[in-house]
Formats: sequence, structure tokens, C-alpha cells
Amino acid sequence: MTPGEIAPDGHFGELRSGRLGARIAVTAAEIDAAQALRYAVFYEELGARPDPETARTRRDRDVFDDVADHLLVVDHTRGEGSESIVATYRLIRREAAERIGRFYSADEYDLSLLDAFPGRVLELGRSCVHPDYRGRAAMQLLWRAISAYVVRHGIDLMFGCASLPGIDPDAVRAELTYLYHSHLAPPEVRLRALSDRYVDMRRMDPALIDKRRTLIELPPLIKGYLRLGGFVGDGAVIDRQFNTIDVAVIVKTDLVTEKYTRHFDRQNRDSGG
Repeated sequence: MTPGEIAPDGHFGELRSGRLGARIAVTAAEIDAAQALRYAVFYEELGARPDPETARTRRDRDVFDDVADHLLVVDHTRGEGSESIVATYRLIRREAAERIGRFYSADEYDLSLLDAFPGRVLELGRSCVHPDYRGRAAMQLLWRAISAYVVRHGIDLMFGCASLPGIDPDAVRAELTYLYHSHLAPPEVRLRALSDRYVDMRRMDPALIDKRRTLIELPPLIKGYLRLGGFVGDGAVIDRQFNTIDVAVIVKTDLVTEKYTRHFDRQNRDSGG
């Protein structure tokens, strides 16, 4: 199968960039390896608090893993099995979430606006990259693969929770205030934090923010969403288990689809296709 070709299961084939490849997990062993990577990053590196079962298995897993598609980045120089997995992202389409009865983010945000959204919806989550692969190559490949997935499945809107480090909102007051005043979602897709978890993002006078420095300080994942024209919801949420402050991110996929289509049109022209 050539890179970017649609596989018989409805997914794209592996996308390649040098020694790295991106594809959807197809075996239980690959999903298990993705969960092991998530545990290593979230719990061992970033200080999330495991429950007894998570600590025993050394796997970050929950019921949503059973209905999700697991996007992987693999390094072929590490082998061709589960040992090759160096990054992962969890993708949950609306029809998959309906098998559970809800999206993962419903624990933090009121998602009722999505019920009225007429298009196809995708939740993104559990993004993590092995420490040795946190340069541009792996992240760019992840976004290329997400774009391919969006195009293949006709996704109109994607959303998820993106995280800032720590659980003190005033420690990231510039970032939260900047996101609220510069990237707040339009009312029709403005997800709002649940009332009992709502943390006001307006933590300081926006006129005092050094926007250039604040953009540099934002986590790469949030910056990636913003580059795609993404918005944030109203209100942050403190996630004490994962030692993070979460914001809802919403992306209408028109721009994603357009960029992906232009990229492969250019490839076809260059190859004489």
C-alpha cells in the first residue's frame, strides 16, 4: 500500500517522513504499547496520580480506548513491532462516543452545543510523544495524519481538551488570559466548562500581556491547534489526577481539509500524476 492510500478498513495507509511513519493501530499489542507510552509520559514524567489498577498495570487506559482509533507514530529503525511506537493520539468519532454514551471531555465541559452541530464531530485526546522525539518531525507527522483522517471520514469539527502544566491557574495567568481574549470560540461552538469545575480564564489585564512571549510559552499542542485556526472554550478546568489545567479547543476543519488537499494536489503535480 502506498503512503496515503486508503486501507480496506477505511483508514489511510501509513504516511512516511524519513524513518518515521504514522498510521492507525491495527492490533491489540499496538494499542497496549500506546497505553504504555501514555503511562510513561503522563504518570512517570508529568506527575499524574495513578489509581491502584493503573499503577499495577503501568498502562493509561479507560473505557474510551475500546471505541477509539489510536493514531501512532512509529520509528522503523526501532523495529517493526510495538517497540517502534514513539507517539500516539486518541481519536473518537461521534458514532464511537455514542457506543459509550458520551465523549471523554463531557467530564469537564458542557458538550450540548455539539448535539446541535449538524456535521461530523471528532474528539482528540491523550496526545503524547516520547521525550526523544519531541522535535518538529513527529508533531508534523501527527498533524498530517490527523488531516488525512479528517478528510477520509468527512469530519467537520474536531475538539478536545488541551493542557497547561500544573494546577495553579495563576501560574499560567498570561496564557489563559491571552487564549480567552485572542482565541475565544464563536458562540455556536463555544464549549463551556461545567459550572462546578469552571475556572475563569481572565486572570489579568490583557493589555499587560507580552503576546510574543506568551505564544512562546504555550504548549506545542495548543500552538498547533491555533495554527489550524482553532478556538478555545469558556473556562478552564483543573485536572488534579493529571496535574494539569485543561482548556477546551475547537477546530472547524475547513482549513485543515484545504491545506491537506493542496498538499496532495502539489504532490500529484510534482510526480506527474
